[in-house]
Amino acid sequence: MADPKGFLTTGREVAETRPAGERVKDWNEVYVPGSLLPIISKQAGRCMDCGIPFCHQGCPLGNLIPEWNDYAYREDWTAASERLHATNNFPEFTGRLCPAPCESACVLGINQPAVTIKNVEVSIIDQAWDRGDVTPQPPERLSGKTVAVIGSGPAGLAAAQQLTRAGHTVAVYERADRIGGLLRYGIPEFKMEKSHINRRIEQMRAEGTKFRTEVEVGKDVDAAKLRRRYDAVVIAAGATVSRDLPVPGRELNGVHFAMEYLPLANKVQEGDLTVSPITAEGKHVVVIGGGDTGADCVGTAHRQGAASVTQLEIMPRPGEDRNANQPWPTFPMLYKVTSAHEEGGERVYSVSTTHFEGDEDGNVAALHLVEVEFKDGKLEQKPGTERKIPAQLVTLAMGFTGTDQANGLVQQFGLELDARGNVARDDDYATNVDGVFVAGDAGRGQSLIVWAIAEGRSAARGVDRFLTGASALPAPIRPTDRSLTV
Repeated sequence: MADPKGFLTTGREVAETRPAGERVKDWNEVYVPGSLLPIISKQAGRCMDCGIPFCHQGCPLGNLIPEWNDYAYREDWTAASERLHATNNFPEFTGRLCPAPCESACVLGINQPAVTIKNVEVSIIDQAWDRGDVTPQPPERLSGKTVAVIGSGPAGLAAAQQLTRAGHTVAVYERADRIGGLLRYGIPEFKMEKSHINRRIEQMRAEGTKFRTEVEVGKDVDAAKLRRRYDAVVIAAGATVSRDLPVPGRELNGVHFAMEYLPLANKVQEGDLTVSPITAEGKHVVVIGGGDTGADCVGTAHRQGAASVTQLEIMPRPGEDRNANQPWPTFPMLYKVTSAHEEGGERVYSVSTTHFEGDEDGNVAALHLVEVEFKDGKLEQKPGTERKIPAQLVTLAMGFTGTDQANGLVQQFGLELDARGNVARDDDYATNVDGVFVAGDAGRGQSLIVWAIAEGRSAARGVDRFLTGASALPAPIRPTDRSLTV
């Protein structure tokens, strides 16, 4: 146990953020560099080393949280990194982007602020990189088997790294011009600087993983040809079809999906563009959707110099405490203030967009909305609550509906879909097509980064067993496992 009295003597402290007025002027990560290191040992010491560590239950990866908390408390960063990497290929990603369901399941959180597990995690991995503890782990011998991984998001990268280390020859196919999937172009720079992706890619290259960018399977490469070329295929193409809002005025200029808007801002940070073709500068911006992607749009609009930012959510405002139907240790729906919300803007709950209004040039100029409420389990409009707000840029951040089928990948492979429109798979992550597997959002539907990595690792085990008849690779979860968090 780290510190037997730590949870009694030490209060919860989290990473310090830079002043909002300062950070909206750049695209660097919002946290004060180095602010965690002086406090993280004591924060790790708050871990109680519970007899039953429910933080494990909250984490799909099964992270060995009490163990690396103990090492972090003792500032044994090398050992902490080893235990962290035992279950997670990319803790620098999850430590920055995961909503930390492990903290919601922390036993200390029953009646006190939970351990800052996420901050401890990111401190350990940042120290590991700084100290040179993260090195390539190439396989001792090659199996002679080949695997194609379609998609380079967290699920695809996790599967590729596990399979490469198992000795298989792995090639990752990505339709974008850079590796990373939504990590690269869907996550703003201020949430995770892309240098974290770049150095992982270099580690994977050194281990033997091959990368093929600007190749869209189904269009640029026929799926059947790919299947004949490789001994196994892992589909980790994500759930990239954005949910639309089919209301009058949707066709107006200035109404965009979030995943049309955010990647262009990241392209500017990559140096590909000087100015984004879709910019919030000087505009009244409305973000439809109250989730993390919506918050990313809010933060991006602030940095582009929006005149105002309003975020709309059709559901009621969550409470600040757990509801009775979301007891510990489940992941509760709570009112959350992200770094983007700290920077300004207005959040409006229980409203629905009725239509968009345009100007004489066909550009969106206003958004009409109405308040809604639940009646008999259904959302209904409240008469007399209609109003309009200025909107010169609207981003639709209402989630995703499934895997892209327009490119022919699903049809060419002959994949079966489940009732939710995701690629169907069995407990080994195998599809109905022999030798073809699926991991991440493509099979699970829109979910968290920690689920994506867990599924990538689990699918790798299924592939390894298919290729060799047995596997020593870990499998954190089964596709049907909904017992952790959604």
